[in-house]
Amino acid sequence: MADRLASPVTVALTGASGAQYGLRLIEALVAANHEVWVMVSKAAHLVVATETDAELPARPERLAETLIERTGARPGQIRCFGREDWMAPVASGSGASSAMVICPCSTGTLSAVATGASNNLIERAADVALKERRSLILVPRETPLSAIHLQHMLDLTRLGAVMLPAAPGFYHRPESVEDLVDFIVARILNQLGIEHRLMPRWGESAARGQSP
Repeated sequence: MADRLASPVTVALTGASGAQYGLRLIEALVAANHEVWVMVSKAAHLVVATETDAELPARPERLAETLIERTGARPGQIRCFGREDWMAPVASGSGASSAMVICPCSTGTLSAVATGASNNLIERAADVALKERRSLILVPRETPLSAIHLQHMLDLTRLGAVMLPAAPGFYHRPESVEDLVDFIVARILNQLGIEHRLMPRWGESAARGQSP
């Protein structure tokens, strides 16, 4: 009998540069035996097509099939929801997952979440995470940052969200772009309390660069 899947984690990709972070995060969560609920904004589809070789269908059913094939997930391990699927579990506090990561997080999404806009399912799901006091991690990728961006980050931090900018370190001596991506994904998994083997924690002697 197959191991039971761990609790769902919601992953939303929005229109900031850095689609590789979100895609790699989904792979790592699948490898860690978590159910993964995925939402991809319209702008994120464009970014993915621009920055990667991945082809992500717009329709949620086809998107789930593509991500399952890409990650080697079990059937049903990845569920995808449309931008206005208001009956999705993430739209309600009674059905939402215990943790949500917006990766990458555009400054437009940052603004919407900070002001409670809830104009689409990604924004609503983040609003639910905040009101239910559940884990919400935002991975912004923008530079330089304006006072508006910084104020929104401060507001969300005070509300309990975690700001985890896509700013990889270099003390682990990265040898590839994949190493830099894994640095950020490892930090996200650490925040979620999920074990991984992407790279050792500070002070650990394990070999770096292992698969999750």
